[in-house]
Amino acid sequence: MSALPELLAPAGSFTALEAAIDAGADAVYFAGESFGARAFAKNFTRDEITEAAKLCRAYGVKSYITLNTLIYDREMREVLEYAAFLENAGIDALIIADMGAATLIHRYIPTMRLHGSTQFSGHNADAAKFLAACGFDRMVGARELSREDLTALCQNSPIEIETFIHGALCVCHSGQCLYSSMIGGRSGNRGMCAQPCRLPDKSGKYPLSLKDLSMASRIPELLSTGAASLKIEGRMKSPEYVHGVVKIYRRLLDERRSATAAENAELAEIFSRDGFTTGYFDRKINASMLGTRSEDARQKSRELTPFCGIERKVPIRMAATLRRGQAFALTVCGEKGEVTVCGGTPEEARTAPLDRAALEKNLTKLGATAYTCTDLAIDMDDGLILRVSEINALRREAIERYAAIGEREHVTSEPSFAHPTEKEDPKARTALVFRAKNLPREDAFYNYFDVVFLPLAEYLQAKDPRVKGVQLPGAIFETEKDKIAADLARAREMGAEHVLCGNYGHLPLATASGMHVHGDFRLNITNKTSAELALANGFESLILSPELTQAQSRDIGGNVRNIVYGRLPIMLLEKCAATDLSGCKACGNDRAELIDRRGKHFPILREEPHRNLLFNSVPTYAADRPPRGGQHFLFTTEKPQEMLAVLDAYERRLPPEYDIRRIKEK
Repeated sequence: MSALPELLAPAGSFTALEAAIDAGADAVYFAGESFGARAFAKNFTRDEITEAAKLCRAYGVKSYITLNTLIYDREMREVLEYAAFLENAGIDALIIADMGAATLIHRYIPTMRLHGSTQFSGHNADAAKFLAACGFDRMVGARELSREDLTALCQNSPIEIETFIHGALCVCHSGQCLYSSMIGGRSGNRGMCAQPCRLPDKSGKYPLSLKDLSMASRIPELLSTGAASLKIEGRMKSPEYVHGVVKIYRRLLDERRSATAAENAELAEIFSRDGFTTGYFDRKINASMLGTRSEDARQKSRELTPFCGIERKVPIRMAATLRRGQAFALTVCGEKGEVTVCGGTPEEARTAPLDRAALEKNLTKLGATAYTCTDLAIDMDDGLILRVSEINALRREAIERYAAIGEREHVTSEPSFAHPTEKEDPKARTALVFRAKNLPREDAFYNYFDVVFLPLAEYLQAKDPRVKGVQLPGAIFETEKDKIAADLARAREMGAEHVLCGNYGHLPLATASGMHVHGDFRLNITNKTSAELALANGFESLILSPELTQAQSRDIGGNVRNIVYGRLPIMLLEKCAATDLSGCKACGNDRAELIDRRGKHFPILREEPHRNLLFNSVPTYAADRPPRGGQHFLFTTEKPQEMLAVLDAYERRLPPEYDIRRIKEK
């Protein structure tokens, strides 16, 4: 029988971490006070991190720290110092999203294990292969993967695959959401998501609020995928939630079975949004996935039995030797291995010799530790005495050394940062037009840009020789790769020379096409090191994250571009949101939109094969305040004459005449 995968539990507080350990988690993930994607959880101080790592080691539980926000250049030194602290504290791995930070951590702290966060947007084996080449040991697979895609990913990945099995579902592909950032200035990519997707629209419906995931009824199928780690979401949840959910999944995994009706009901009472869903796993992505949190459900969660501390104990065996003329020896052994420590030499007793019962009492005094002694062997001579303080000290030393079994070597080196070099300031201008039907006829439009891109599926229909670039879809699962490769080959035959790629997992497809490869903003480039990594791996130019200010963009330099005009895609949706708003036909004819409770209109366009892109309600605009360097334009709902008017405004540096989003200067 194959080994069980790791059961990975969340901890938003030290008490929640204790709850996870007590309930039987194999590993726990939590965050410090900086750079974690749940900035509003309680999170851990440095002293608590050190204590948490020690506690986890004692119970044989792995400890992972989330360092999964995007990093700016001016934060990089602090990130590396923090990572060095985590390494020396004994944290087992970092869950990380920013490739620049990961590159430097791997360079200067080579013994630290790296896990690619779900924010990395890894959804195929090529993404896992890229991470493996960058020193990663694991990748968290996208939540949107079906059973077939997850199985194929696990089979073809050179590193471990971690997958979510329970908890909240983001409606947008992780790492691809700008909704909270664009409408309220709270970046989900920086750990401050305000969850606007959980709010009602103008009609009072909740078209973007998904039920929680629960794979409790699918355990045998889940085990067959080959996933190495099964992850429970919930760093914002209570210790009672963590304890209750982990306890049930621990039982299901140990017994290799699916949940009973009673167990599913218990999970729903702990926390649910109108029940649970397995829609992505089953590829049944429809309105049945939608759900909200009722007041009755909230009340049931408040009535959970309070968690009162760790009761779980780790069994160990002990053997003591107390002989004349020999050092007192104590051996501790268990699942982790065996250690032997030696103390002082016993003396002849003048009055009351040490008896077996007294020695046993002192050696098994383990109440404050994680351990309980299930067997004690004593080999002792009569008539000897040894101070109780020596016995206790030797017991403590033996337990500490046993707990430390398996600790890895810690290697850290002082990072060096090169002096700023002269920044390149390319003047390239590119544009992405989302719909071929909106392409202007005038040559002036094409002459304005170095390259005009169309989405790959649109390019194959347009057949306009003036369009020289194609854009790859935002997600390409294992089962979709062959079709995309064939479509790229057709585009190349039709005259395409450039490909816009927004995911490292799509890079092999892009390079194999024989076209010039350019990095889309979905790569989330927010610092110089991540830009250098992308350029070193085949990207000829990069579109920077639209969350950067002009000053932060200048820190990066090089052959990079800023999005200076257009409605930003703020969500990549696996589910057709249009269906629940105005019918799926609206998605097909570009008439779908989300109207939020403030009356703002957010267009929805279909992306092949049938994903949705939700766009910002207003365009980014910089005609009168253009940032330095290359420029990239996005044309979504604009008609041809509107596009030409935009170009005229940029040529004449005109101020806007409508509601816009500005690029911040600092």
